[in-house]
Amino acid sequence: MSSPLSSSASRARQDPRLHRVDDRWLRLPHRRNIPVELCAGPDVPLEPGAVDEVLALLDTADTLDRLAEATPGLTGPPPRITRIALTPDFHKGAGVPIGTVVQTEGALLPQAVGNDVNCGMRLETTGLPVDRVRPRLAALERRLRHLFFEGGRRIALRPAQREALLREGLPGLLHTAGADWAGLRPEDAADTGRAHAAAFPASGADAFADWVRGSGGAGHDGIIGGVGGGNHFAELQYVSAVHDARAAYAWGLTPGTVVTMVHSGSLALGHQAGATALDGLRSSWPAGLPRPRNKILPFLPGADPDAPASRALRRYLDAFGNAANFALGNRFFLSLMMRRGLAAECGDPAARVVYDAPHNLFWQDGARTVHRKGATPAGGYAATAGGPYAMWGEPVIVPGSMGAASFVLRGLGNARTLASACHGAGRRVPRGATARAGDAELDAFLREFRVVTPLDPGDPAVARRRDVIAAWRRDLKQEAPWAYKDIGPVVSSLRAAEVAEPVAELRPLLTVKG
Repeated sequence: MSSPLSSSASRARQDPRLHRVDDRWLRLPHRRNIPVELCAGPDVPLEPGAVDEVLALLDTADTLDRLAEATPGLTGPPPRITRIALTPDFHKGAGVPIGTVVQTEGALLPQAVGNDVNCGMRLETTGLPVDRVRPRLAALERRLRHLFFEGGRRIALRPAQREALLREGLPGLLHTAGADWAGLRPEDAADTGRAHAAAFPASGADAFADWVRGSGGAGHDGIIGGVGGGNHFAELQYVSAVHDARAAYAWGLTPGTVVTMVHSGSLALGHQAGATALDGLRSSWPAGLPRPRNKILPFLPGADPDAPASRALRRYLDAFGNAANFALGNRFFLSLMMRRGLAAECGDPAARVVYDAPHNLFWQDGARTVHRKGATPAGGYAATAGGPYAMWGEPVIVPGSMGAASFVLRGLGNARTLASACHGAGRRVPRGATARAGDAELDAFLREFRVVTPLDPGDPAVARRRDVIAAWRRDLKQEAPWAYKDIGPVVSSLRAAEVAEPVAELRPLLTVKG
């Protein structure tokens, strides 16, 4: 089978508002002098609805001017958007497109991160060869369905552990007494350094006090260890090809090795953090100042610290940090569940994390803030100096659509993308339009690939419920391969534009979907 990197595709239809600079870059002209560049080759489809959203996002520059005039005592540089970079998986979001990186000065835009705070990827290698695992896929499917959806999760957390996770991130959780979950390895505490950030600042966890308290003792809940919906998953894969032998060897990505990949975020906690931001912004919005038509509301960190908006910002920053830390812990527990399934059916997986890479976050450096929504950091040598990736650049994990290949790359720190890369292939078909796809295509896909869902279509009691099966099929169609762009042109765009270099290609064995 040929590699997706070598596949050819016809030139994609181009939105006339985008001006192609060369075979790697496009720019979006507009009335304000803010650089907007898109990294995408001619064979990457680009959604006009996403271009509409970027143009609407640029109206926030006017909002910042008006808000600055209405905010007394503002210090620091005038609030402004300084640059927008768009990645190859660019597609329509909810107000701000997926695959958007926004750099600002003197302004913070919670909606440029979105509600699924710290949605991201965790990749782990194992010591298991694919030839040992492939014959056990039917048993693994049953085992993983039980672990993820039928009461097998059993992740007990004490209030002290929950608070440690929310306030101190994954290191806080793993260094709290009583960390003895099935699948945990002694190396896990040290491996927290194999993440873009293992903890995010939070002065408290008041926004999530009910979740912290739980039942008062060690208890289980229905949130931690949840995959989530949409394009989130936990997947069993193997290394099918190597493109950079030295980096792949250093990262444990040898051909034929089984790996686990988890894509999930902060679930209900992220949505609560987003609601905290919007509630605070709406209640503190200056009287007499019309709210923006694009509905994007900014914080101005340079405002009077005693002003209502500044107090709202501090509440949001704590909730944001809590949600980001929860997401790290959630991906960790999802990986433990994959380890448990493999251990029960195939022997000790001897799992080690390769990297945990975030998507929906912002990074502050003085007055400057970089927001990423559906984009992942792709730092080069400078960003990884002194760490385990100093010789290679930051690991970049780019999953394909369900059933398609995924890629691990190494970041090159390209300033044109604000050292960012795409977080996947990106949607080709909006979710609402996927139901029109033919059932024959879905049947053919399901004959070739295992998808583990809460519903077991092979259960005779379920199979008799035509309404339940129809709803299950509609959900699968939303994430089916034809709903997404081809991964090959997307990864080729990153390589050609010197954003990231491919290290290894991963092929899926089965996917767990929530």
